[in-house]
Amino acid sequence: MDLLEEYRRATFFFESGDPLGAARLLEPIVEAEPQNTAVRQLLARAYFNSAQLVGAEAQLRALIEHDPSDHYAHHVLGRTLERAGRFREALPHLRLAAAMKQHTDYEEAVHRVEEWLGKSEQH
Repeated sequence: MDLLEEYRRATFFFESGDPLGAARLLEPIVEAEPQNTAVRQLLARAYFNSAQLVGAEAQLRALIEHDPSDHYAHHVLGRTLERAGRFREALPHLRLAAAMKQHTDYEEAVHRVEEWLGKSEQH
């Protein structure tokens, strides 16, 4: 198996709106090259986009373990946890990403989850 060619195919699938197809191609590449963060990040995004939240969470936690300063991995992990309804777990990751890098999406995610948690505590 030519891993680079498979990665290119997976990227094409992902960008063409087929995250499931991308994930199928990426899984064996991550197995073969577990330290390749670009492949692992694309697999996490493919899982997230196909609502495979457990898989996305596992890949993102591996990325953060490898590089705790990866603001994007923290943001997407926070979004994954938010999407799973795990708002309290999501908020620290979202806040950390927003503190590490100024980005509108990061700030909006923090505000959205803080607002949701504030509303849930009032009921």
